[in-house]
Amino acid sequence: MLNVPQSEIEENVAVALREDIGSGDLTADLIPETAIALASVITREDCTFCGMDWFEEVFRQIDEEIFIEWNVDDGEQVETNDTLCSLSGPARSILSGERTALNFIQTLSATATRAAQYAVAVAGTSATVLDTRKTIPGLRLAQKYAVSCGGCQNHRIGLYDAILIKENHIAALGSIPGAVDEARFLHPDTRIEVEVETLAEFEQALATNVNRILLDNFSLDDLTTAVQRNNGKIELEASGGVTLESIRSIANTGVHFISTGALTKDIRAIDLSMRFM
Repeated sequence: MLNVPQSEIEENVAVALREDIGSGDLTADLIPETAIALASVITREDCTFCGMDWFEEVFRQIDEEIFIEWNVDDGEQVETNDTLCSLSGPARSILSGERTALNFIQTLSATATRAAQYAVAVAGTSATVLDTRKTIPGLRLAQKYAVSCGGCQNHRIGLYDAILIKENHIAALGSIPGAVDEARFLHPDTRIEVEVETLAEFEQALATNVNRILLDNFSLDDLTTAVQRNNGKIELEASGGVTLESIRSIANTGVHFISTGALTKDIRAIDLSMRFM
């Protein structure tokens, strides 16, 4: 799984708490300051759980006297009405952190659940499912961690850790070979991937011997042709219009990777609930 630095988690949580609590929780002020509460978090639907560290960090930043006992771990499958964790501590603090903490785990569990569905869909093939940069702003590493919890893998994290030459780069530089040459000159030790939209462009990219070629919106027939022409020479990645219904057929063409933004951008929050006992 992707290792998310603790500093990143702390920053995610600090921003979320600042936008929610602001100058103070006016409603929590109604609760006696000395009141102690017990609460539990349950899931209202089956899912792949994710987000424990973010949930815990919410309450650590609010009140270190809150104790959390977990019944699940990141990446575990849970069923409707399962109790995910129990909390005990100052009632005001639990109430102030409730929404933010739930927001993190319902979003990250949604991402992990979607990733698990896609991983199952290609099981038994040679294809690996990858995420993209189509993530919720500010939660890039968190969502990519959730993708790995669901059984898929991460594409590049951002614009800084790999080169992906796309159509607009090619247009600006004049040609695929020209773009690749410039990339090798400026960043000789960096992985290079080229996106192509036709078999003719694929042939140009293949001749450059880059690390990977992304086949964008290719038909199944053209994917199969590209795999045959490649003959195992270069990693091939399919992308564009990938759905749960279509991904198995894409995987069966023989491509090495299939990337889809659906893992991170087309999610629906998991229905979770916190109840005082």
